[in-house]
Amino acid sequence: MGIKLGDMLIKAGVITDVQLEAALKEQRQNGGRLGSNLNKLGFISEEDLTKFLGRQFGVPAVNLNDYEIEKSVLDIIPADVALKHEVIPISRSGKSLTIAIANPANVLAIEDLKFSTGYEIRIVVSAESSIQNTIEKYYEATGMLKQVLKEVAEPEDEEEDDDDVEVVKAEEGEKEEAMDLAAADSAPVVKLVNAILLESVTKQASDIHIEPYEKDLRVRYRIDGVLHDMMNPPWKMRKAIVSRLKIMAKMKIAEKRLPQDGRVKVAIKGRPIDLRVSTVPTLYGEKMALRILDRSTVSFDMEDLGFEKNAIIEFNRALDKPFGIILVTGPTGSGKTTTLYAALSKLNTPDVNITTAEDPVEYSLLGVNQVQMNEEVGLTFASALRSYLRQDPDIIMVGEIRDQETAEISIRASLTGHLVLSTVHTNSAAATITRLVNMGVEPFLIASTLNLVESQMLLRKICTSCKEPFSLPPGVLSEEETAKLGETPLYKGMGCTECKNTGYRGRIGIYEVLSISPTIRELILDRATTDDLVLQAKQEGMVDLRESGLIKLRKGVTDLDEVIRATSSEN
Repeated sequence: MGIKLGDMLIKAGVITDVQLEAALKEQRQNGGRLGSNLNKLGFISEEDLTKFLGRQFGVPAVNLNDYEIEKSVLDIIPADVALKHEVIPISRSGKSLTIAIANPANVLAIEDLKFSTGYEIRIVVSAESSIQNTIEKYYEATGMLKQVLKEVAEPEDEEEDDDDVEVVKAEEGEKEEAMDLAAADSAPVVKLVNAILLESVTKQASDIHIEPYEKDLRVRYRIDGVLHDMMNPPWKMRKAIVSRLKIMAKMKIAEKRLPQDGRVKVAIKGRPIDLRVSTVPTLYGEKMALRILDRSTVSFDMEDLGFEKNAIIEFNRALDKPFGIILVTGPTGSGKTTTLYAALSKLNTPDVNITTAEDPVEYSLLGVNQVQMNEEVGLTFASALRSYLRQDPDIIMVGEIRDQETAEISIRASLTGHLVLSTVHTNSAAATITRLVNMGVEPFLIASTLNLVESQMLLRKICTSCKEPFSLPPGVLSEEETAKLGETPLYKGMGCTECKNTGYRGRIGIYEVLSISPTIRELILDRATTDDLVLQAKQEGMVDLRESGLIKLRKGVTDLDEVIRATSSEN
């Protein structure tokens, strides 16, 4: 291989040195090929990237959208092999098989395909993202699921739950557990669970829900914050699927009456994925929820998360203080923990001791002492905080302030020279102060220790592949808000194959940052209402969630429906 892709693109004037450095940074943080990161960041189109890849490797470049691939060709290379080597077979002629590959320099992959297929391999190049999308389009994990479901479709004799009522003896319970283990280890169940996990990651889901009903079993994925029905496996497989996941997560397979939590790390598409597993007993069996924690898709850079520059300045100013409390607030699933991790990543230097109390620990951070809470053995946020004060910490992160005891110990820690970061469940920054007072914390303690409160929500981003101009309907926004938008063109996703016809792809945060000024401190001491705090904060320049959403609207990142949905209570 001759000249490097980055150098080639700079020489041709397609990208700048700054853009190359940004893409290299993204590559170091999240992996992937340089070209794909340049495309993901919007610095180069997929079409141009494919052309330059062809020049770089000296092989023909193809646009996979121009191909209709026959099933007989696809059958030559199985889906798991295609994913492993990032290839897609596109045509066959005699004993020659043409494949599109993201990295033509991967000689081992090409030799492996020659050996496994028995064909002479002809190479063409295409962008990594294009190949991944084509694999998803043609192989589609759901297709794999259909095959697995077909394998288990034959009826089996199974005792119905509405048989005569009978007391189960202890040895029969043990026999049932052994049967569950055997069913969970059977090939069809293992294949089905693996296919569910593969499809969820492929579709960039954040959660999987496996829900048993009277005669149905439903699997749903949460994608961009919205649940979607995905499949209905055979009802008779409900116990085996749950047992398989319990085994993977090292949970008690025989315990079906109490909720359980577990964790498992798996490798999907060659990258490590953490799964947080939870079960609860329902009327018709155990419901299971899996949170998918994919480090490669998470950025701990505040600008990438959606913070505006002024908000980053205010947040960093609070982080630079040697002691005090910083609180992050928002509804469940709004990315509070990710924001805290972004703050810890900035603070994480060799000269500071950082200790966290989390429930659960979501991502592992090198150089940070992370502790998983366990209430069953008495390890709570409050008890952990007491212990941390004897561990010579500089910075303490508390997963959540839930009660007066935790709040008061956090305040005591900040008063003794520690920087404390935590979350509270409220819907606005100002309401957090009122919430602490309602917990029983004295206002003078809040006023003397609180440095900053940041509130956030997540909005779905418009799909860039089907983004089209959109006219603002009259009367939807106030006159002041309409004036702020001015003549700025608005956009909306119309729905396409890239976004599964939703019009959205990915999410981004909106933020309001309330810095605790001397005037705000006085209001806290006077037990001011939430409305009074908001009024003063806005006079001091605070951008609230609604205004933050309108900024994203002006930038064409999200659409009007999302802003209204997320911030209607702010208006």
